[in-house]
Amino acid sequence: QVQLVESGGGSVQAGGSLTLSCKASSDTKTRFCMAWFRQSPGKEREGVANIYTGRGSTVYADSVKGRFTITHDSANDIVHLTMNNRKPEDTAMYYCAARGAWLTYGSTCTLDSSYYTQWGQGTQVTVSS
Repeated sequence: QVQLVESGGGSVQAGGSLTLSCKASSDTKTRFCMAWFRQSPGKEREGVANIYTGRGSTVYADSVKGRFTITHDSANDIVHLTMNNRKPEDTAMYYCAARGAWLTYGSTCTLDSSYYTQWGQGTQVTVSS
């Protein structure tokens, strides 16, 4: 099973940028759905973005479209989440998730957390106004 380790969390002022990284312990170069989720106290876990490795197709939550970018470094099995124009409501624990998948052409990964089988421990992101 793939082990996931997140890094890059911290505190940033609103409007600033931050990049999170998720290092996978084994090969995720192709046919993996890799995703970022976030959860704030008292709220449900929310899908932020995902990427289907190998093909590079992505999906974003409406709340982050145009501000966040997910990328996959296939050489190092790392998924990055670059967050620009941060807002206080982006404050949350961010989790990386993965699942091996065979998607037909044109299909994309889901932002439903129940689909994913491997999870990291999370990294805290705090945005101050």
